[in-house]
Amino acid sequence: MSTSSNHRKTYSRRVESLRSNTDQARDDSRSARRRNIPTEDAYIYALRVAYLAYLLQPRQKRKQHTSTPSQQINRNATSSIQDLLKDFSLIRDSKSTKFPHGFMDELEKRLTGVMMGKERKQEYQDASVKRSFAAYLNVFIEPSFKKRMEKDRRVEDLVLIFYSNATKVLQAGKRPEDESWKYMVDRHVALFVRLLSLVMKESDAWSRDRPELTSRLATLESKLLAHDEDLAAEGTTNGTFTEIVLPLTYDVKDMPLVQVVGRVFFKRTAQLQTDIDVNKSLWTADAALEDVKNYQKLLSLNSKPLLNSDDFDLEEAYEIWKKAEIATVSQIFLAILQSNPQLAKNTKLGHASSASIASIGINTVLGHQHSPSVASMSLASTIRSVRSDSFTGTNRVPLDDYSAYLADQPADMTTISPVSSRTGSLSEADEHTFVFLPSDPRAYYRAILAQALIADTNNTDTTADDPAAITLISKETSGLLSELCLRWRIPYFSRIVLFLDVCRDRFLEGAIGVEGLVAAFDYAKEPILDPKKDNTLPHTDLFDRSRWTVADIALNQQILRSLNDALLRELYSIATRCYETKPPSVGMVIYVLESLIFSDDCFPRDASDIQEFTNSLQHGLREKAAVAYQDYVRKHVPSDPQDWHFYVVIDLGRDLMNLSQRIQKRYRKNPEILGANPLVELLHSVLPSYASDARDIVKQVIHIAKIREEEIPVDDGFTLYKELVEIRNLHSDTLPKTAFAFDIEDLLAGFVWRWIELTEQNIKTWVEGAVKQDDFKVRARSGDVITEDDQRHSVSVLDIFTSFNETINKIVHLDWDNDLHYAKFMTALARVVGLGLAHYCELVEQRFTKEMDRLTPEQEVAANQTRQERWMQIAKDAWNSKDKIEPFQFFPESFVKLNNIEFAMRQLDKIEHEVNVDGCVEVIERNNPPPILRQRKTTNYVFTIKIVEAEDLKACDINGLSDPYVVLGDEYQKRLAKTRIIHANLNPRWDETVDILTQGPLNIVATVWDWDQLGEHDCVGRTSIKLDPSHFSDFLPREYWLDLDTQGRLLLRVSMEGERDDIQFYFGKAFRNLKRTEREMTRTITDKLSAYINHCLSRRALKSLLSKPITMSTVSNYFNRNKLQAPIAGPSGAEIAEALKPLLAYFDDNFAIMNQTLTREAMLMVMARLWKEVLVTIESLVVPPLSDKPSQQKPLNQQELDIVFRWLDLLYDFFHAVDEETGAANGVPVDVLRSPKYFDIKTLNFFYNEPTDSLIRESERMASATASRQQISRNRLSAPAGLASLHSATSLMSTAGRRTKSIMLSRNLGTMKKVKEEKRKEAQAEPSDDMILRILRMRPEAQRYLKDRSRQKERLAAAAAAELIVKQSLLAGGGRMAANIPRR
Repeated sequence: MSTSSNHRKTYSRRVESLRSNTDQARDDSRSARRRNIPTEDAYIYALRVAYLAYLLQPRQKRKQHTSTPSQQINRNATSSIQDLLKDFSLIRDSKSTKFPHGFMDELEKRLTGVMMGKERKQEYQDASVKRSFAAYLNVFIEPSFKKRMEKDRRVEDLVLIFYSNATKVLQAGKRPEDESWKYMVDRHVALFVRLLSLVMKESDAWSRDRPELTSRLATLESKLLAHDEDLAAEGTTNGTFTEIVLPLTYDVKDMPLVQVVGRVFFKRTAQLQTDIDVNKSLWTADAALEDVKNYQKLLSLNSKPLLNSDDFDLEEAYEIWKKAEIATVSQIFLAILQSNPQLAKNTKLGHASSASIASIGINTVLGHQHSPSVASMSLASTIRSVRSDSFTGTNRVPLDDYSAYLADQPADMTTISPVSSRTGSLSEADEHTFVFLPSDPRAYYRAILAQALIADTNNTDTTADDPAAITLISKETSGLLSELCLRWRIPYFSRIVLFLDVCRDRFLEGAIGVEGLVAAFDYAKEPILDPKKDNTLPHTDLFDRSRWTVADIALNQQILRSLNDALLRELYSIATRCYETKPPSVGMVIYVLESLIFSDDCFPRDASDIQEFTNSLQHGLREKAAVAYQDYVRKHVPSDPQDWHFYVVIDLGRDLMNLSQRIQKRYRKNPEILGANPLVELLHSVLPSYASDARDIVKQVIHIAKIREEEIPVDDGFTLYKELVEIRNLHSDTLPKTAFAFDIEDLLAGFVWRWIELTEQNIKTWVEGAVKQDDFKVRARSGDVITEDDQRHSVSVLDIFTSFNETINKIVHLDWDNDLHYAKFMTALARVVGLGLAHYCELVEQRFTKEMDRLTPEQEVAANQTRQERWMQIAKDAWNSKDKIEPFQFFPESFVKLNNIEFAMRQLDKIEHEVNVDGCVEVIERNNPPPILRQRKTTNYVFTIKIVEAEDLKACDINGLSDPYVVLGDEYQKRLAKTRIIHANLNPRWDETVDILTQGPLNIVATVWDWDQLGEHDCVGRTSIKLDPSHFSDFLPREYWLDLDTQGRLLLRVSMEGERDDIQFYFGKAFRNLKRTEREMTRTITDKLSAYINHCLSRRALKSLLSKPITMSTVSNYFNRNKLQAPIAGPSGAEIAEALKPLLAYFDDNFAIMNQTLTREAMLMVMARLWKEVLVTIESLVVPPLSDKPSQQKPLNQQELDIVFRWLDLLYDFFHAVDEETGAANGVPVDVLRSPKYFDIKTLNFFYNEPTDSLIRESERMASATASRQQISRNRLSAPAGLASLHSATSLMSTAGRRTKSIMLSRNLGTMKKVKEEKRKEAQAEPSDDMILRILRMRPEAQRYLKDRSRQKERLAAAAAAELIVKQSLLAGGGRMAANIPRR
């Protein structure tokens, strides 16, 4: 029956009884283990065994030469060896005869092997050879000698030194007349030379590189051995060699184990010698043989005090032990006889002994006296078969000369010690039965083991970090203990248990550390066994505990329990120091507990005990963490609250974070200590306290700052926030069910608002500084050629957006953990960014306007002329009819400013996307109350006024024209806006927009002025309009024709939007400012070209093209006018194109100037604006503006109309700029060229010459279709966006039912592009009858229809407005319609 070592054993009732009665088992085992053995008694018995080992060791032998006087050989050995080395000395400097580098280290290893008995060659096993080699090794390992040898590497040096030492060793103790030793010197030197050759042959490279050295060494060896052969020959004729056994000296110096006993028990050599001399007559080999015989008797009789079946848990285990014990004791008996064959003759053998001798053979026992060498070999082999291995794996190296006798191979280990339950001892008669066996071998062995451990650990470090480097038992002591176990029959497993028991006591006393305990367990758990020897039985006994005695099992359990308790106390002490700066490591303690204690099947592990320890450790860790936190508090927090500041909390938090990171790093691989996590316990204990303290300190600091009327630096608040958030994140990860002590965001939000306020206060200064330092030049990288668009803007726009991004990132990088707060912060920053951009647009536009409105050289000359000279110049210019207009000399800086605005729009769009505007709006709406419950607090309103055009203005100049511009002011005569100047035009079109902010009704006065180059400007006329928010509650645009107080009228388009604290609104407003500035700057540029456009595309140009020069045929035709004449042919296509060439050349000249500086996008924008100017000019050439009054403008004839449309086609191709070779369009895109106005002009060709009645019917059909579509749209849509426009009583024309200028639709480039595309599609999908009405203005007979159509539009607009107001009222919850302005 066998039990696997990999499974937990099920013990019989005897073991279970020991487990259940823990206290009794512990007391019994302690009494058995703790039998008080006097040190002197233990010493005497150890000395007996050591002395017996000396008596039984193989006797040393030597060869003795007996020579005849006549053949006496006399030779000088020294001179002989010198002669032999002449071959080396003659070539001292040759590299080939020197040893290679590294040879000396390998030689030292081989010399050490010879001395330790490891050399495989049999010739090196002789004791005299070992002594010679040992004497040489002592000289060789001296640092100075070895250094000289490594430097010279000569053969003769090594051989001569060896020869000298061998001579000294072999000559010692010899009589002067005895010269036999001289011949042994040659043999030893030959063996040394052979060892040199063997070292050389170990490395193929050495033997290959130095063949001459190898050859000479072989020659030297052969010469030395040849001399030895001569000696043998001489012995045949002149003498003989005889091998004699050296007698015992009985000197302690020749007794290695006795010396070990003296060292263990701290005895001097004299004391040892005296004790041996007194007792050597009793401590004889015969007494040892008698002890074995008595032991065999007791073993065969199954008698006490030997082990019996009751001492084992299983009967099978007892039988196995007994069988192995009988064989082993028999082998020991025979080994004693072989050591001294004379004992066999004088000893009466028992039955067992006789059987053993018979099995071996009587010749083996008795015949050795005639063959000593054979007897010695048999004895050695017999002893090796019964000896145990060295005691500890780290010291398993062969001993010196006595290693052949000591334990080289473990035997079947048994014991004669009583079990732990046996409290009695041998009787007095029994005690004298044995000479070398004590009455209680187990107790004596433990006492000696404890004494040996004390002696050896006093001379070694048992607290090293590496347990493998710890030597608890020395090599010599291990040999002594093995001898004791052999003679006293201590089983192998009992040795291990007793060894652990002693180590346990030493650990509890503090003599060895945990590392030493690990070293002890490493041997006990994994003994290092020699694979060449039969180690099966010890290994099986160690792990198969079913073969153990009950006493060993019980003692092992008690050892594990006591070590568990001690290690848990040690672990608690070390673990609770983990928060110190340099705490001790718990790794080794945990390793011992988990790998050596808990994993042992004998340890009765109780989960409740571990949980109790875990709870205790957790409590202890929290207490230590609280102490550590209080130390940090005392370190950082002043006792006086008046001295507190934010960095108190910051530094305290950083120390806690550093401690947490240190703990996390330290326990990264094993975060828990038997279920207790130091990091978790630290955070559980510290974080709530820190959060509470931080709240109180921060509130106190803020309160004290308010009392002192001081401001805490914003950066301090931001730094504090980051630190607190980091700790709060750690708190939420560690304590997910526990809320943080306070809301950090609510407490520190004021610092963010202060940062935004400071930014708002400084934003204008930043912008002004950036503009002031900017020279508005392109940022060329090399040379003067600018090819990349990203180089065509200046540094000011980069600077301000760098400031904007830094301001926004300042808050973004806080990672503010409150979405509502963050959305409000971004909303406020959007307003600040909008203010900064508005100021930048204002400054840039002022500089741009100043550059564009400068006087030309001709104007400067005219300014210095007298009145009479100016009149003469005007007459001269009129007479000469100057057609050539020079291009305006644009400054590159002006174009850079336009590039800056375009770049600013792209950068603002990028910020709008990065801020996630839509997400901010969603968060705010989600956290705000529903619209019905929300109180409307709109107090600011934004009116957008577009000054469209004027007609029939009063002429103020002598040429019958005016140079009009419009100024808007309030009722307090404060200027609000000013348009550009339109030169020489009584029907000007400005298309300029201005935003006016108001909190209530506001009266606006619009004054049209005539610009004069000299003197004061003339007033053309005035009009006014009242901007009342209650009249614009639907937020839809309205158009007003306002009659001037002189003559003519002004068209204004007005819309209103409630200003609100909304991020989309602020971004939309910023985009509106940028777009308006861009549009105004573009218009200003194109205005410089519009005069020539109007000149080339005018009725005067048409007449000039159609008129013919006066010739003789013309005069003849005049006199023959009564005759039938052929119709006059119009101009050819070439002539029409030729008439347009000056305008195209003018465009080319100006485009070449612009293209040097403007970006491509800005260039296309200017070209698109010029295209719009061309369309407006052609439109005004063909039809008058839209109005309900008849116009004085005459329609064009068909020939003139054809020329105009031909011009339109040529200009379309010019602006599209298709490459003839590649077919790629390099100009304005098609979708921009094909604008709604372009299609409106194209439709004029179909209706222009139609009869009036047909035009009226077509207009009515279109009006009816438009009304039907609007009605269907109102029935389908619930939102006001699809309704028709609302007009006041003074409104004549309506716009489409949409908010074309809503700020919310201009909040980024994407929405602006989308609105523009929808506007274009809507204009194409719903054709208007406006062009027909404009044609009808030139038909006097259509005057009545125009008035009727105007009244019809007013009625439709009023009905749509009323319906819209009702729907808005219902959506708002039925409240009053005009009292509150709804927010979108």
